[in-house]
Amino acid sequence: MAAAVFQIMSDLHLETHPSYDHFQLEQTAPYLALLGDIGHIGDDRLFAFLEKQLERYWVVYFLLGNHEPHHMSWTLAKAKVKTFAEKMKRLNAKSIVGKFVFLDQTRHDPTKKLTILGCMLFSKVTDEQEYAAENRFVDFKDILRWTVEDHNLAHESDLRWLNEQVEKIEREEPERKIVIFTHHSPCGFVTNLRDEKCWKSSTVTMWAFGHTHYKCDFVEEGTGKRVLANQKGPTFNSNIIFCL
Repeated sequence: MAAAVFQIMSDLHLETHPSYDHFQLEQTAPYLALLGDIGHIGDDRLFAFLEKQLERYWVVYFLLGNHEPHHMSWTLAKAKVKTFAEKMKRLNAKSIVGKFVFLDQTRHDPTKKLTILGCMLFSKVTDEQEYAAENRFVDFKDILRWTVEDHNLAHESDLRWLNEQVEKIEREEPERKIVIFTHHSPCGFVTNLRDEKCWKSSTVTMWAFGHTHYKCDFVEEGTGKRVLANQKGPTFNSNIIFCL
C-alpha cells in the first residue's frame, strides 16, 4: 500500500494584518491538514482561502482552533463551516475541487489501512485555574456565551469520543493505523492524557496538534507514537511533508 503523504500545519493566524490573500503555500503533498487558528470564521476571506486550497489538494482536513469563532458563538462558527462543507461537497461531486473534511469529532479513512480521528480537544481547566482563565484568556470574552464550564464539558466530550473511537477500531479493525489530529496539545500545560486509551493504544501511530506556537517532531518513548506540530513561527515550514 502506498504511503499517504500529508502537509500538516496550524496557527497561520491569517486574520492578522490580514494575510488571507498573501500567504503563499506551495503544494508538496496530496493531503493538507489545517489544525486550527487559521483565521476568523466571520471573515469570508477564510473560506476563499480554504476553497483555493481545495482546488489544489485531494483532501483538506480542517479543525477549528480557539481563534476561529471570535466575535460569535461556537454554534454559529460550526454552522458556517458545515455550510461551506456542503457547498464543497457539491463541487467535489463535479470534480471541481478536492474533498473537504471538517474534523469535529470526525473519523475519515483516507486509505484502507489508515484512519484519521479529529477534534479540537479543548484543554482541561482545573478549579484552581478557573478564575485566572476567565479573567485572562480572551476566548471567554471574545467567544459569545462561552464559559470555563462549557470549555471543560467540551474537553470531556472530545476525550470520551477519542477513547471510544480508538477502543472500537482497536477491537474491530486491529489492522488499521490511527492518526489523531487535534488543535490543543494532548500533554503539557494543563492537559495530560498519558493514562488515556487514545494515548496509550499502539494503534495510534501519530498525534499532530497546534495551539502552543511550538514546533516539534519526536517519537514518544512509552508508546512509540510520533508526536508533531508544525505551527507558524520562527521555525515554521509550510512545505514539510509527513508520510503515514
